[in-house]
Amino acid sequence: MAHNRYFNMNRRTFLAGTTAGASLIALHPFSAHAAANQAHLRLMETTDLHVHVYPYDYYSDRPVDTVGLARTAAHINAVRAEATNALLLDNGDFLQGNPMGDYIAYERGMKEGDLHPVITAMNTLGFDASTLGNHEFNYGLDFLMKSLAGADFPFLSANVVKEMGAAPTADTTLIKPYMILERQLTDGAGNTHPIKVGLIGFVPPQIMNWDRRHLEGKVQTRDIVATARAYVPQMKEEGADIIVALSHSGIGAADHVEGMENASVPLAAVDGIDAILTGHSHLEFPGPRFKDFPGVDPENGTIHGKPAVMAGFWGSHMGLIDLLLEREGNAWRIAAHSSELRPIFKRNEDRSITALVDSAPEVLASVAAEHDQTLAYVRRAVGKTAAPLHSYFALVADDPSVQIVSIAQQWYIGQMLKGSEHERLPILSAAAPFKAGGRGGPEYYTDVPAGDVAIKNVADLYLYPNTVRAVRVTGAQVKEWLERSAGMFNQVTPGQPDQVLLNPDFPSYNFDVIDGVNYEIDLSQPSKYEAKTGEVVNPDANRIVNLTYQGQPVDPEAEFVIATNNYRSGGGGHFPGADGSTVIFEAPDTNRDVIVRYIVEQGTINPTADGNWRFKPLPDTTVLFDTGPKAAQYADKVPGVSIEPAGEGPDGFARFRIRL
Repeated sequence: MAHNRYFNMNRRTFLAGTTAGASLIALHPFSAHAAANQAHLRLMETTDLHVHVYPYDYYSDRPVDTVGLARTAAHINAVRAEATNALLLDNGDFLQGNPMGDYIAYERGMKEGDLHPVITAMNTLGFDASTLGNHEFNYGLDFLMKSLAGADFPFLSANVVKEMGAAPTADTTLIKPYMILERQLTDGAGNTHPIKVGLIGFVPPQIMNWDRRHLEGKVQTRDIVATARAYVPQMKEEGADIIVALSHSGIGAADHVEGMENASVPLAAVDGIDAILTGHSHLEFPGPRFKDFPGVDPENGTIHGKPAVMAGFWGSHMGLIDLLLEREGNAWRIAAHSSELRPIFKRNEDRSITALVDSAPEVLASVAAEHDQTLAYVRRAVGKTAAPLHSYFALVADDPSVQIVSIAQQWYIGQMLKGSEHERLPILSAAAPFKAGGRGGPEYYTDVPAGDVAIKNVADLYLYPNTVRAVRVTGAQVKEWLERSAGMFNQVTPGQPDQVLLNPDFPSYNFDVIDGVNYEIDLSQPSKYEAKTGEVVNPDANRIVNLTYQGQPVDPEAEFVIATNNYRSGGGGHFPGADGSTVIFEAPDTNRDVIVRYIVEQGTINPTADGNWRFKPLPDTTVLFDTGPKAAQYADKVPGVSIEPAGEGPDGFARFRIRL
């Protein structure tokens, strides 16, 4: 808690004396040019930590240099050494996301008075405030509130509501919607002045779909932008000089749509918001990813001209917004600003990783006991696998790491529906690869060797604490479900070589493979559905061909049960037949628990993919896709697909060629 002592000493003045001021002048141009009526304020952001405190990958059971709040802490401490006028803010998704989070939720539990390790680490660093992310609700409201109770700093969320009022400002919110920090700033002449910094938090309204079982009947959500428009004037009336939005919402479309998930661009346009911290998307801003986004300047780090930042995920970066504030009468305004990211590692040309900072020892020490307990938890063996389980080719061929999830879900739902009105319906199973490279990088793949299967391996196969659900759909909906899934691929021109296969805007967790039916994907057809929104863009497209059940064409009027998860069945990913209305069974068990039970019952699993789907042959046509370098050892063992190395891909990936 060294920072809290340090910061409290300076509650009355951010720049206490000429020595601190001189140090800051040497280190930042805003301070160098601060006049008698100007001062410099620094906003530090972490976001999407997902319980990553240690620089450790619990799934592969090894230290890594690419994650960890303990590493981000080095940047935080460096900024504080430069200047005392810094606020440290978290932007949500801190409570769930790795085995330490699951260990606390499912094994140790949270009793009254217990401290959650990620909260302990954040207390150690002296955070000033945080908002809630969507994953904070994954373990239920009781667990969430007990976890928040241990924090030495406030949490804010304006659009999660226990009781709706006539307007957002009349709501009874789950937690405090906003706060106004009262501080003192010292200007360039050494004079101190009061400042009130308003902070307000937001979360995607979709939590009501994603965690309906935990939230329905207990809370409701409001639209992010509408909520901001109501509260910001009230914050101004209460004297906020500047207002910072803690937006656990991505940078997306510029036009506001009621209930939108990624609302940070229209949110930044709300009059009265001065700076915006974003997250949720696991991306970096400023950065080239957002080139050509309306209202967004990815080089200067602004949205609608206002400073903004998105600090990656898992502690990969610290976001920093610098504000030069100018005093006019009794008020402050932003005279200049800058935004930047400070990464904890760099990827070298030879694909190796170089750490840019060392871990802060006080952060490691604060959760050392829970780290050791998590290691013991994830190393327990629950069974054996006769063949490797890896996801290097899960996006291009039927895959054993997806197959084992499907088989376990099908097995479980078959038992659960016995004696019900749905018992005689065919049971299919939908599963997607969660770890398949993409934004997670070239090491972000499942890779379980033959032999013992431990809890860490099951958590690696199935990253999220989803619960099993079953939906009842028609044959026509099965086809459309697969059409939506086939948006994973770009359209291919027959007869042309080396075309890029994967659509980078389509997340792997939306690439559902449905087991129990056989089908081909015709890549010469355009995708019927838009990658992100799921809207129909090519109504006449038919990528899914030769769809059969038990050797016969699927009857559009026939009925099926699909085993899936609460995210998908409740509308996650916008899949036809999965909007919440088709659910016939909601399990009390997580998909992970079901996989563990299945492996325990089987003793030894033999996860051989059954090849129930493939690409439709296109003569003289080849496609390229990127995967992890370790895929090379498995490339000749993928059944039914002609795969060959095709050199190096970008950012440390390996490139492979498929002959269609």
